[in-house]
Amino acid sequence: MASGKEYLDFVLEQLSELDDITYRAMMGEYILYYRGKVVGGIYDDRFLVKNIKAAADLMPEAALELPYEGAKEMLLVDDIENKEFLKELLSVMYDALPAPKEKKK
Repeated sequence: MASGKEYLDFVLEQLSELDDITYRAMMGEYILYYRGKVVGGIYDDRFLVKNIKAAADLMPEAALELPYEGAKEMLLVDDIENKEFLKELLSVMYDALPAPKEKKK
C-alpha cells in the first residue's frame, strides 16, 4: 500500500518548526531529509525514522517496523502530534547521523 499525499502533508506540517525539511517520492513512499541527511520516511502512512541510538534513546518504547520487504527495521514515531518532541528527535538524530555522501560527477 502506498502512502497518501495527505499523510505526507500532515507530517510535514508537524515538522514545520524545523528548517530545511525536504522529501523525495520513491515508489509510492516518501524519504524525509533534515538538512540534507536522511532521517526516515513515510511508509504505508507510517512515519518511520532510522533505528539509531539517539532516536531509540528518545523513544525507548517505539516499535521496530519494516518500511518494506527486505529493508532494515526502523522506529515507528507514535508521538506525531507533539511538534516539540519531533523537533528534538530530528535534532538529536541529525547530530548522530553521518554527513551525506558527495555525489560523483
